[in-house]
Amino acid sequence: MKLSEMKALESADIQKEVVARKKELMELRFQNVIGQLANPSRVRKIRREVAQLLTVASQQK
Repeated sequence: MKLSEMKALESADIQKEVVARKKELMELRFQNVIGQLANPSRVRKIRREVAQLLTVASQQK
């Protein structure tokens, strides 16, 4: 998701996206532990998106 798309979201939608990204991040971490992680760079991308979403949410307040 691009930053411009994040800024266009409502506060409730941002929170839903954060929850969804954190769930995906948890699943990726589990895959990494058991050695089935196909794309390790995806973890970094998801962490960055969570941080960006939280930043946009705090800016909207």
